[in-house]
Amino acid sequence: MPRMTAARAAVEILKREGVDTAFGVPGAAINPFYAALRASGGIDHTLARHVEGASHMAEGYTRAQDGNIGVCIGTSGPAGTDMITGLYSATGDSIPILCITGQAPTAVMHKEDFQAVDIASIAAPVTKKATTVREAAQVPGVFQEAFHLMRSGRPGPVLIDLPLDVQQTEIEFDIETYEPLPVHRPAASRKQIEKALAMLGAAERPLIVAGGGIINAGASELLVEFAELTGIPVIPTLMGWGTIADDHALNAGMVGLQTSHRYGNATFLESDFVLGIGNRWANRHTGQVAAYTEGRTFVHVDIEPTQIGKIFAPDFGIVSDAKAALALFVEVARELKAAGKLPDRSAWAASAQERKATLQRRTHFDDVPLKPQRVYEEMNRAFGPETRYVSTIGLSQIAGAQFLHVYRPRHWINCGQAGPLGWTVPAALGVATADPSASVVALSGDYDFQFMIEELAVGAQHRIPYVHVLVNNSYLGLIRQAQRNFDMDFQVNLEFENINAPELGAYGVDHVKVVEGLGCKALRVTEPDALLPAFEEAKKLAAELRVPVVVEAILERVTNISMSGSDLASVNEFEELATAPEHAPTAVAPLTPAT
Repeated sequence: MPRMTAARAAVEILKREGVDTAFGVPGAAINPFYAALRASGGIDHTLARHVEGASHMAEGYTRAQDGNIGVCIGTSGPAGTDMITGLYSATGDSIPILCITGQAPTAVMHKEDFQAVDIASIAAPVTKKATTVREAAQVPGVFQEAFHLMRSGRPGPVLIDLPLDVQQTEIEFDIETYEPLPVHRPAASRKQIEKALAMLGAAERPLIVAGGGIINAGASELLVEFAELTGIPVIPTLMGWGTIADDHALNAGMVGLQTSHRYGNATFLESDFVLGIGNRWANRHTGQVAAYTEGRTFVHVDIEPTQIGKIFAPDFGIVSDAKAALALFVEVARELKAAGKLPDRSAWAASAQERKATLQRRTHFDDVPLKPQRVYEEMNRAFGPETRYVSTIGLSQIAGAQFLHVYRPRHWINCGQAGPLGWTVPAALGVATADPSASVVALSGDYDFQFMIEELAVGAQHRIPYVHVLVNNSYLGLIRQAQRNFDMDFQVNLEFENINAPELGAYGVDHVKVVEGLGCKALRVTEPDALLPAFEEAKKLAAELRVPVVVEAILERVTNISMSGSDLASVNEFEELATAPEHAPTAVAPLTPAT
C-alpha cells in the first residue's frame, strides 16, 4: 500500500475532486499542507492579502462556475476566524466552498497554544460541517465526505481543520483507487408535478418566481423552456437574476422592497398564483409576508426540506432539486400542450410587458456632480450581455439591480444574504480567475471599496484583469437613507479635506492614488458625458495591462434610491420617473406617492 503524509493525501484528493485552483495565505500551522501542494503540482494558488479576501475569492470562483468548487486555505487561529465571514456568506447563498485551516498540534490544542482556537465550533453554525481531524488516517474520509456534502442537497461550505502533527503523519493511502462519493439530490415525483400543474392551470394570473437554486442546478434553460411552453411570466429573484434574460418577453422584472422594478412589483400585485422554484422567500423580496401572500396560492419547490414552510406555509410544497423538478415540469407541460390542455396566458403575459414598457424609472440626468442613475445607464451602453457583474451591498448594489441588465445565469454574482462590506474586490478576482476570458465588471460604493482595497494588489501581482466601477459619494449611503426613519444623519459621513488632494474637496480619500499605489490603474469621472469613454478606456486598459482598472464616478452627496420598509405596494419613488421617449410611451404615476 502506498504511503504518504496526510497533507499529501488531502492534496491528491482535491485534484481527484476537480480542484485546480486555490486561494489562501500560508502560515506556520498550515505549511505542511503547502509543502504538499507545491510538491504535488496541478493546483494553481493565488496569494491573497487578507484571509477573509481568500474566502471571498473562493466564493466568486464557485459562483462563476457550474460544478467546480472554490478552495480557500489559511493557518491556525485568526486565519480561520477571518474566513468565517466568507463561510457565512457562502452558506447564506447556498454556495459550496472548502475552507482548509491549520491547527496547533493535537497534544496542545487545549493548552492555549499560540493561535490555537476551536475553529470547528466557531464555524459550525455557518457550514454544512466543520471538522478538526485528530487522527491522520481519517483525513481521506473527511475530505471525501466534504465534497459529498458540498454537492449534495442544498449546496454549502465545509471547513476542515488540520492539526500540524496530523498533516505530517504518514498514512497508507492509494489515490489510484479513490472515487468521489455519489451526489444525492432529492427529485420530484411525476404525481407531485402533475398536482402542481393542475393547481397552476386553475389560476388566472400565475407567475413563476425563479430563485438562485435554478442557477445552482444548471437549470436555467429548462426554466425558460417551461415558461415558454406555458406562457407564464417569470419573476427572477436577486439570486436568480439571469435565469431568464432581461429582454425575454416573459421576464416580468424583479420584485421586492429594494432590488426590484416598478413593473415587477406591479405585476406581482396583480397575480393570483405563484410557483416558486429554488427560492427562499427572502424578506427583501417579500416584504411583509401577510401582504405578499394575501389572495395568492403558492407552490414551493426547494431542494432543502426544512425550507418548505420556513417563511410561510405554501399551499403545496415539493422537495426537489430544481433541475429534476423542471425536467418533469417541461415533460408534463409538453404533454398537456399536445393535448390542448394548457390555458392561453397571452393576455396576462402581454399585460406584464405593458407594465414593463411603462413603469420605468428615469436614468438620464445631466447633473454635476453625477446622479448614480446616469452611471448605470452608461454601464448598460458600455458593457454587453456577456458581462459578469459582481456586487455585494449598499445603495450602489440596490440601484445597480434596479437599472442594470443581466441576460445569462452566473452573470449577476451577488452576495445576497450576508452582504459583507469589502466582498466585491476579492469576489471579482475569484470570478475573473474562474473565467479569464470573461468581461468582469464589479460595482462598489466607496465604503465597500475601501474595506478590502488591499486585494487589488492580488490582481496586480497575479495579472487578473477586470473593471471596477466605484461610485463615490463619500457617504454610507444606504445607512444614511435608513437613518431618515430616526430623523438623524449620524456617523455615516465620510467627507474630509484631504491635505494631499485639495482638488477632491470634501470627498476625502484619493482612490486614484491608492489604486495606482497598489499596482492597478484608475480613472476619475466627474462629467456625465465622460462616463462612456471612461468605461471604454477601462476595458481597453484591463485587456492590455492585465490588471484591475477602476473607474471612479464622483456622485452627488445625497441620492435617495427607490425602496420601501414595509410592503411591495409602498415603494417610495424619490426621483422623477421616466417619460417618453427615454423609456416609455407615456408618463406614469408611482405606485404610491413618494414621501
